[in-house]
Amino acid sequence: MNYRQKTLIGLLSAFGGHLPSTDFQKYLFLFTQEFQQEPDFEFVPYRFGGFSFQSYADKRRLVEIGALEDTEDWRLQDGFLTEGLFGGSAFDRCYVKYSHLSGARLMQEVYRRYPYYAINSERAAKIMNTHEVNAITAARPAAVAPCFFTIGYEGSSLEGYLNRLIKNNVKTLVDVRRNPLSRKYGFSKKTLSETAKKLGIGYVHIPELGIASDRRQDLIVQADYDRLFDSYEKLELRQNGRALQSLFEIFLKNKRVAITCFEEAVCMCHRGRVAKALSALPDWDYDIRHI
Repeated sequence: MNYRQKTLIGLLSAFGGHLPSTDFQKYLFLFTQEFQQEPDFEFVPYRFGGFSFQSYADKRRLVEIGALEDTEDWRLQDGFLTEGLFGGSAFDRCYVKYSHLSGARLMQEVYRRYPYYAINSERAAKIMNTHEVNAITAARPAAVAPCFFTIGYEGSSLEGYLNRLIKNNVKTLVDVRRNPLSRKYGFSKKTLSETAKKLGIGYVHIPELGIASDRRQDLIVQADYDRLFDSYEKLELRQNGRALQSLFEIFLKNKRVAITCFEEAVCMCHRGRVAKALSALPDWDYDIRHI
């Protein structure tokens, strides 16, 4: 059981071992925001407020090892021993502070204090007053001018990565990895595309703009990357002009588009050369930002 899973078990245990799924997400959100200096989980604004996809991946693992029951709610398995798994003081403080709130009242508390996480909520307009709804509206990213972004997921959680897209009002994510597989949770094609779409962000994969993995070996210093990307410009990009044009058309249609690959630093990723090639097109007159 890893540290995140221990946090889930510890919090659930402090609240009596059984919670509705929406309430548990709210308590987990408040716990990470207020009782942890380095939060074990990050959250995105989703249908009922802040939501952690990672927590559900961990929940599936906890079901597998017999710690949780396989139900929609969060429920400790009968007989599962939690003694000695964690220090309980922070969990207990969270319980004392928030256990009197549940359901709509708990949701209202979170929405008032953290309006950004309510921007995609299906409940906000029904349970919040006009002033509070206006605060949520004001927290919604408003940028609409056409802009092209590049983003890497190295060193980022899935939720942290998605928040960068949301806060920049990205409408479509274009994956330029040749093979969109990752051992890191959330970043293989199936999960990434499905999760992005749940948040209103389109997903397109253009493998022709990727670099084969066997060409990415033995990259140690920046000069190694530069040689690879120089070759990439001369070979793959020139041979795949149609794919580059397709990317340009996606951008013209959706206005705020991000291309993605692994590396955090754009100088160590071929997506920088893709952006450079786009900017060289005759009709290009748009901003490019690396986020």
